[in-house]
Amino acid sequence: MNRAKNLWISLIAACLALLLVYGLYVMQLKQVEQQQTVQTIVPDVFIPAGTIISEDMLKWKPILKGAVMGGMVFRMEDVVNMEALVPLGTDEPLLDWKLDRYHLLPTIEQATFQIPKEYMLSISSGIRAGDVVSVYISSQDGQSRRLFEHGIKVASVKSASNIEVDDNGQSNLRSRIEDDKERMYASRRAANSMIDHINLNLTEEEWLLMDSLCKNGTHKIVIAFTSASMEGVGG
Repeated sequence: MNRAKNLWISLIAACLALLLVYGLYVMQLKQVEQQQTVQTIVPDVFIPAGTIISEDMLKWKPILKGAVMGGMVFRMEDVVNMEALVPLGTDEPLLDWKLDRYHLLPTIEQATFQIPKEYMLSISSGIRAGDVVSVYISSQDGQSRRLFEHGIKVASVKSASNIEVDDNGQSNLRSRIEDDKERMYASRRAANSMIDHINLNLTEEEWLLMDSLCKNGTHKIVIAFTSASMEGVGG
């Protein structure tokens, strides 16, 4: 009887020892995993291009430190309220180049200026919001030139009825975000109206230069569509 009792006690003690060893192993394994992984932000659902991202679309996911890439996002505040420039797959680590904060808004050094009609000589009919355009100055004395060496971002183009000029079927911005150049081209051929107003993102110095040249009527502005307009390169 005592022998059987001792045997059971030994078996129970051995089981408890095994459980203790296993528990220690699991704890050590988790510690090692924590040391070898970092928490990154991934979409909890598929996020279409052009979507403004909210916190309920996101979650944290551990990844191995060796899999960390440049441009990965590790702070929730760097993602929430950003716009998805490309489609974002579920559980796909977010990269900063795929996000933008309302890319039609001016930068911190800029403001959005509506160019007065009396300043304009011509506007290329293919221009759409989000394009990067070339701005030229035409002078009555014949000394015409490019006004700014760099491209200028278009904030919006409006019709005479104050409606954004675009393709009602597939907007140019949506096609740009999806990198669908065929649809971008088609949307420029299927505009819903003619351009009457144009708004450009300019620095204060750029606007003052344009204003000083044009306000007396001796110079006019020409805004041209360029290859950069189709690429979406910011100016």
